[in-house]
Amino acid sequence: MTTTEQLYELYLQHPLISTDTRKISEGSLFFALKGDKFDANTFAQKAIEAGAAYAIIDNPEYKAGDKFLLVDDVLIALQQLAAYHRKQLSIPVIGLTGTNGKTTTKELINAVLSQRFKTLATQGNLNNHIGVPLTILSINNSHQMAVIEMGANHQKEIELLCNIAQPTHGLITNVGKAHLEGFGGIEGVKKGKGELYDYLGQSGSTAFINSDDDTLLKMQQDRGLKNVVYCGKNINSHNLVSGKLLENSPFLTLEWNDRQSASYNVKTQLTGAYNLDNILAAICVGTYFELSTDEINNGIEGYQPKNNRSQIMHTATNTLICDFYNANPSSMFVAIENMDKMQADRKVLILGDMFEMGNEAAIEHTAVIEKAMDAQVDERIFIGKEFSSQQTEVQNTNLINTTFYITAEDAIVGLKTTPITNATILIKGSRGMALERLVELF
Repeated sequence: MTTTEQLYELYLQHPLISTDTRKISEGSLFFALKGDKFDANTFAQKAIEAGAAYAIIDNPEYKAGDKFLLVDDVLIALQQLAAYHRKQLSIPVIGLTGTNGKTTTKELINAVLSQRFKTLATQGNLNNHIGVPLTILSINNSHQMAVIEMGANHQKEIELLCNIAQPTHGLITNVGKAHLEGFGGIEGVKKGKGELYDYLGQSGSTAFINSDDDTLLKMQQDRGLKNVVYCGKNINSHNLVSGKLLENSPFLTLEWNDRQSASYNVKTQLTGAYNLDNILAAICVGTYFELSTDEINNGIEGYQPKNNRSQIMHTATNTLICDFYNANPSSMFVAIENMDKMQADRKVLILGDMFEMGNEAAIEHTAVIEKAMDAQVDERIFIGKEFSSQQTEVQNTNLINTTFYITAEDAIVGLKTTPITNATILIKGSRGMALERLVELF
């Protein structure tokens, strides 16, 4: 069997990792990972033929020469290799998780730190048990900082990712109602996300904490975390930085202060008042690492959201807030609240089903409907089986200017028949609803 140390010697010679034979990099190490519907051991020969230097496999039947390296388990071998590589690095590594906003916060932190440091950050959604090792293994000697996003839908997953990424600093954006089925309820979510705080406490690392979030403060206190840097909305001796919104129409402008009470304004390309916490976190991290005010503001101002997360799109007749990468009750509530407060001539909510709610699905979808009915908007459209099945359960039975569609296909037909024009429209739902199909209708 090939050991981690032996793999690492080969990795130093071939520091590119491939896991897909359709995207083989010349001279890379190919890790033959298994999936639900495939076994990449069967593609090992193809990987070598496509230019991989070595193929790491865990089925001896496919060992066809010296270029095929046998390990007990390919996934574990990849994770152990990443952890071993991480131990050779001396740069700050910021680990980041949370129910909502972690990708936006990661991108904002990266945008700020990159003003001075060569920073590597998680690409796309490579934030799981495979993506984190691949990200760690893409760090090279030229990098001065790393920002590693960690996603999870069950307990012990963040613990695993921390043991791989070994963060020197960490941040939980918030804890809310998401992946309730996998975590076993909201208390399970707290425990799962809190595994980052567990690691930071055990390793003596530094936590960045939103001092306005009582849940995070309680999680910190329960663990006795000592190395803590705070940020929040209030100017006080505890917060390294503080800030408040000046404008949300629809882009955010905020004022922020440092500990010397100096005040700075920054205009962003983000929408959604809920993003204030994410922006302050990035400013706090930049301040902690002693970036200048101009560097911090340039990073914040230059960041453009993408991947359909709080992304503004202007069409011929409408302004769209595209937020259909994912959805859960917590993010739905703050998105609805943001629309409620936003200044616009005509406001429309288009909300799609939330997935992975488990036994809480009915009550959580009903709560979102009721929240939407209370909001100061002109029209509400709900899409999906869960929303449609709960419309008779809504306490506010006066469903004026409200439409339910069982499927996105039904919604497309309805919206073609009755087009929406001259409106600001929030489109939000779980990824599986594929609500991006609606965009061309506006």
